[in-house]
Amino acid sequence: MALNQRSRTVLTLYSARDCVHCHRVRMALAAKGVAYDHVVVDLDNPPEDLLDLNPYNSVPTLVDRDLVLYDTNVICEYLDERYPHPPLMPVDPLSRARLRLAVVRIENDWLTLVDQIEAGGKAADAARKSLRDDLVKNALAFKASKFFLSPEISLADCTLAPLVWRLDALGVQLPREAHAVMDYGERIFRSQGFARSLTADEKTLRP
Repeated sequence: MALNQRSRTVLTLYSARDCVHCHRVRMALAAKGVAYDHVVVDLDNPPEDLLDLNPYNSVPTLVDRDLVLYDTNVICEYLDERYPHPPLMPVDPLSRARLRLAVVRIENDWLTLVDQIEAGGKAADAARKSLRDDLVKNALAFKASKFFLSPEISLADCTLAPLVWRLDALGVQLPREAHAVMDYGERIFRSQGFARSLTADEKTLRP
């Protein structure tokens, strides 16, 4: 992961203490080496100014001067264009489209299962099994390149690494045949950039 010098910025990020979607944005910011004001939000008691900024009262919410963004993908792509180095998306349209599809697949196939597991209830065990089985089935994709399907870190990694970081906490134990998934995670987790993306609560999710 690139460890660029931090640049001055007026960015403010509203983010939960432990949220896989907020973590995606913090990871993109860390990869860019961008400094920002971090407002930690209690989702049960969100600050009034968040509702003034975001009609959905949701996190992550990013404020850049007069601009307010509150969709995770919109925020991440904006950051990549606002701070172009290092790039987190390919230059050519075909590769960019493929990357976007990879992010959509991760969101729809895996992050929705994370949400179900965290919500608890009867659906949690089925979601946990589905996530485990899907990761095992796709394990080969995690060792095709240094990063996920790419020799360089991308927004796909900003989407995927926060999920892999949470597997133990979610109760998802991968078998030996899926070791490539954890090997992929460890390559990213060792970087200072990833460490900067973690909140204090997220640091406790893994031993």
